[in-house]
Order: sequence, then structure tokens, then C-alpha cells
Amino acid sequence: MTSKPDDDRAEKTIIRVDPDIAELIPGFLENRRKDIAAMLDSVQRGDFETVQVLGHSMKGAGGGYGFDAITEIGAALEQAATQRNAAEIRNRVHELSRYLDRVEVISD
Repeated sequence: MTSKPDDDRAEKTIIRVDPDIAELIPGFLENRRKDIAAMLDSVQRGDFETVQVLGHSMKGAGGGYGFDAITEIGAALEQAATQRNAAEIRNRVHELSRYLDRVEVISD
């Protein structure tokens, strides 16, 4: 039997951010939560353009704030929206939601 790391630590994704932008991070992450709701609503209505714009925005902003995973998810969302792939959009939105649930921000 293999040993697992401490469950609490395994569930968290620690992100170290620049102290100069630390005060902006909660708002950035809250806006991604709002994007989740907007994208799910948009894909339900067949509005792939909104998903594409939001994905593109995440792709551009994620890395600047130190969240490379958000950049990657944003790029995948943008591509899925371009392909009008609702199932993939939903998968990536849920991936983003799970990521946001696990992320813990530390500023040095």
C-alpha cells in the first residue's frame, strides 16, 4: 500500500504571488467565479462568442497574476468556443471551478 500525502495539502494548490499585486488577487479570483456563471449561462443559450471573449481574457490575464492554470484553462475555453463545442466548454468551466476551490494564495 502506498502512502498518500496529507489530504488537506493534496487538495490545495498553493500559489505564491508578488506582494505588490497581492491586494488585487481576491478580486481577480472573484471575477473568475463570475465568469464561470456567465459562461455556463452563455453556453446554455448557444452564445459561444461570450465564452470565447471570456476565455481569451483569462488566457491573457492568468499568467500576469501568477495563475498559469487559469491561462491554460482560458486558452482551452477560447478554443472550445471557437469550435462551438459545448461539452468541452462545460468540462473546462468545471475544471476552472475545481481549481478555484483548491487554490490558496500566499504572498511573500
